Amino acid sequence: MALVDLFNIKKQYDIKLLLDDVDFHLNEGERVTIVGQNGCGKSTLMKIIMGTEEPTEGKRVVTNSIQIEMLSQQPKFDPELNVRDAILNELSELKTAKDEYDLLSLQVAEDCENQELLKKLEKVSAFLDHHNAWNLDDKIERILQEFKLKEYEYRPVISLSGGEQRRVALASLILKKPDILLLDEPTNHLDVYMVEFLEEILLKEKFTLLFISHDRHFIDTIATRVVEVDNQELVSYTGGYMAYLEQKEARMHAMKKSHDNLLRLLKQEESWLGKGVKAREKRNQGRKKRVFELREEAKHNPTLIRKMMVELEREKKHFNRDEGVSRKKMLFDLENMSYAVPGKKLIENLTTRILQKDKIAIVGINGAGKSTLLKLMLGRLKPDSGIIEQGDFELGYFDQHREMLDNNKTLIETFCPDGGDHIDVQGIDFHVYGYLKSFLFPKEFLDKKVAMLSGGEKNRVALALLLAKKVDCLILDEPTNDLDIQTINILEEKLINFPGAILFVSHDRYFIDKIASKLFIFKGNGIVEESYQTYSEYLNIEKELKELNYLEQEVKSSVKKEEKPKEKIQTKLSYKEQKDFDILPDEIEALENEIGALNKCLGDPDCYQEKGLNTISEELALLEKVYEEKTDRYLEVLEIYEELS
Repeated sequence: MALVDLFNIKKQYDIKLLLDDVDFHLNEGERVTIVGQNGCGKSTLMKIIMGTEEPTEGKRVVTNSIQIEMLSQQPKFDPELNVRDAILNELSELKTAKDEYDLLSLQVAEDCENQELLKKLEKVSAFLDHHNAWNLDDKIERILQEFKLKEYEYRPVISLSGGEQRRVALASLILKKPDILLLDEPTNHLDVYMVEFLEEILLKEKFTLLFISHDRHFIDTIATRVVEVDNQELVSYTGGYMAYLEQKEARMHAMKKSHDNLLRLLKQEESWLGKGVKAREKRNQGRKKRVFELREEAKHNPTLIRKMMVELEREKKHFNRDEGVSRKKMLFDLENMSYAVPGKKLIENLTTRILQKDKIAIVGINGAGKSTLLKLMLGRLKPDSGIIEQGDFELGYFDQHREMLDNNKTLIETFCPDGGDHIDVQGIDFHVYGYLKSFLFPKEFLDKKVAMLSGGEKNRVALALLLAKKVDCLILDEPTNDLDIQTINILEEKLINFPGAILFVSHDRYFIDKIASKLFIFKGNGIVEESYQTYSEYLNIEKELKELNYLEQEVKSSVKKEEKPKEKIQTKLSYKEQKDFDILPDEIEALENEIGALNKCLGDPDCYQEKGLNTISEELALLEKVYEEKTDRYLEVLEIYEELS
């Protein structure tokens, strides 16, 4: 059933035409994303659907009495309210309905034949069902935790940062569950864990949703349809981001001559998806299946859960760090580096190296110190202890404030400060228009002042300027912010082909997977982990570890309930158990190193030809069997030890 219909909509500002004779329909239960280049009219279309913007021509039809709510870019709050009260204030209608339901239930219990009371109760019950508002207190508590607002719940909401206030507004809208929810860049100011929670709740609560986003992972997870604003028209594609790419490529083939460059980018994107994401999905599904199988087996053998947790922890780690790297290739060498702010450790005893061709993503929870690490590398902050050694090389830096831009200069003055119309791009001579065209700037922008550009356009200029310079290392702080998907694709192509090192902070899972070959993961409280997995794989394993931990607690709880009292209670490990507990960890670690060395040999033709492929395979099979037996025994003893502790 269509909840909102737009017919023959035209929208024009002065001489700029954004939408020309377009139709749009939003059905109940759909989750539609609007995509397109910055400035094409995405937000305008959303405001027309909301009813806060009038079309120049055309008609908007909305189903009677439906509630449409929109997440504001700059939400307004009563200055007297704290965070919790600001959320409760938005839920007053639901609270009133729940109180009415409780009262009517008591009245019906006393007079169960009263048809008028029964009808009222049924109506209120349906309203609470629709908004899933039966256990609001529990939901408020969870959303405060997941959106990292719990520590601020009694602080005045207006004392929070702009990003934190947006999280409060988003939390209120999710709990309110309007008939149609409109979200403009909902993942801005959310770390990856908050985004995962947002995805979970939007899917679980079956929202009817219209949203604008450049987060392709979020689009692919959430969207049932993609609507692209293209050349003043709307083009609709069914499915999420991957389906959109496939359908758009087919459409581009039909318009090939005028869209060769875009078609090439689309093919690159699809090729990467085919090789990377689908293969990872298959691996993750296999691992997921094992988790579900464990649920039944674990009832009879809880040790299986811990075994899989150990396997997953091993999978999270990577032991092939090359200690024999030539120092000529070293850009940064960090040794036992620590840094803290009052009351909070950000980095503690970090030892690592950044080499000539490393592509490193700095990821993790908000406020953990990711941007601080960049400032330490740039020399803008000094570590509290430890050292940072820096090699002799050229460095390029991009920050969210675009500090390299002068608002008073035109684009041609920015790129050709000494006059002329040519620019040196990493040693190659380009006409400035030809270079800027690859960043989607039309010729008429050359004489535009930087001050007149939108936030996304300024980001494009800053990135184009940075990527033209001949540097050995790029340091980028949230480079995809304010960029549309098409520009992100261009940025990805440039970074993939960049010959030097890249160190970047981002929450964009899709972008990270595509660019990074290594992760620095900020866990909080000064802990920084290194991983050579893709970010998606790391997050999947982390999520599965949480599920297994929950399952382990569940199984232990049920086993304790079923246990009969024992005649003799064990109070300490036996002699053999204690011996195994002490020596098995070292033996298991030694086996892991041997297995790792053999696996490495199997990937090196010189090594396996010298030793013999069959010999290595047999030795590996034997070691893996011993490893499994020793791991099983250690887990068995560990479980006894934990029960006695």
